[in-house]
Amino acid sequence: MASIRITARVIAKGERAFGPGKADLLERIAAEGSISKAAKAMEMSYSRAWQLVDAMNNSFRKPLVESSTGGKKGGGAVLTRAGEEVLSLFRKMEEKLAADAESFFPEFEKRLR
Repeated sequence: MASIRITARVIAKGERAFGPGKADLLERIAAEGSISKAAKAMEMSYSRAWQLVDAMNNSFRKPLVESSTGGKKGGGAVLTRAGEEVLSLFRKMEEKLAADAESFFPEFEKRLR
């Protein structure tokens, strides 16, 4: 049997505003308190993680991540309330989409190679 999966993405104005990778990055930032630590935990370059954060912050009306530069305690990053809301909304949408799509998988499996 074929292994079928679906992927949720939010595409706005032709751009990928949000998807599973960005959601994973937000979860890591929330857990690690830092973009660089989140990137390291995901085996991603810091520049790529920052690029994704910047893209998310520019895609939404309010920024999803707030970062601060170093000092005595070093820098850090946190999800804003908007970031927490978007992440929660996306995960709920993913769950519902997966549950609804599952009923179609047997018909696709009959037709896939």
